Amino acid sequence: MKMNPMGRSGLMVSELCLGTMTWGTQTSEAGGHQQMDMALASGINFVDTAEMYPVNPVSKETIGKTEAIIGTWNAANPSRRGEFILATKHSGEGMGYVRDGAPISGETIRNTIEGSLKRLQTDYIDLYQFHWPNRGSYMFRKNWTYDPTGWSKSEVIDNMRDCLEALQAEVDRGTIRHFGLSNESAWGTAQWLRLSEDHGLPRVQTMQNEYSLLCRLYDTDMAELSVAEDVGLITFSPLGTGLLTGKYQNGAVPDGSRKSISPELGGRQSDRVEGAVAAYLDIAQRHGLDPVHMALAWCRTRPFMCSSIFGATTLPQLEHILASVDVSLSDEVLDEITAAHKAHPMPY
Repeated sequence: MKMNPMGRSGLMVSELCLGTMTWGTQTSEAGGHQQMDMALASGINFVDTAEMYPVNPVSKETIGKTEAIIGTWNAANPSRRGEFILATKHSGEGMGYVRDGAPISGETIRNTIEGSLKRLQTDYIDLYQFHWPNRGSYMFRKNWTYDPTGWSKSEVIDNMRDCLEALQAEVDRGTIRHFGLSNESAWGTAQWLRLSEDHGLPRVQTMQNEYSLLCRLYDTDMAELSVAEDVGLITFSPLGTGLLTGKYQNGAVPDGSRKSISPELGGRQSDRVEGAVAAYLDIAQRHGLDPVHMALAWCRTRPFMCSSIFGATTLPQLEHILASVDVSLSDEVLDEITAAHKAHPMPY
């Protein structure tokens, strides 16, 4: 398993990151524990979660359940906590099930961290991330109607500094080690970086945004920022919520799949996505590649990539994904992927 630097933190993380967002809905506690065992045995040392998980669906009754499943694994394996980098996230404004939708602020951070630590049954969080900006984001298909107005720049900057100061207090307490962002923009990330440098506060180490063969919003301004500032991308949905596996082609909806629970796949199901997927499946077939392995191997070729978060609901799925680390793509395959992207640039 290849290891990559986690920003400027000094930590090295595996090229694959174990995602846990279905633990507690689609994946049982026992299943989650088995995935932890298999992932660590394979060389993965990076596990990502969030206080709002599980999803599919998100509900008030299940908030925090995923962290609790990781916590019972930690409690059963106390000597193994140092074997992996644990990342979790603070939910932001609009998530009504958490703190009644309150925005992230210096006042919310300590109690939120304490809640995560209790559920995770650990003394520290390696990477603490803000799930999305208070001012809003163009992620989650909002790019089609994104309007960067309606908020005060001075208030946003003041809130950022307030949050960074609260994070510094947590670093000093030893409850968190490093700080990351999620669903942020180039402008927003630049402000966080500037404030941390100007005031000696925690630096953004990573960015967790969606990125895959089907979703390449990261390829321009964010890519440049990532490379220049050593803020590596931890991509989520590198398989396009399962679309890139081919299992949903021609109207198929396997029992127990994400699409069987969320038919629109978070806005990814469109009248154009099946053609885009077909183009990538065709490339994989002609070159004798498994489409899952091709999609993940392609992510590794990107110059800004830190790690790819994947989700598996079963152990056979996890085992299949793990085999992707042995796959490399030829220049011919990469050229054909580029051509397919130009033909199907934004399928959702």
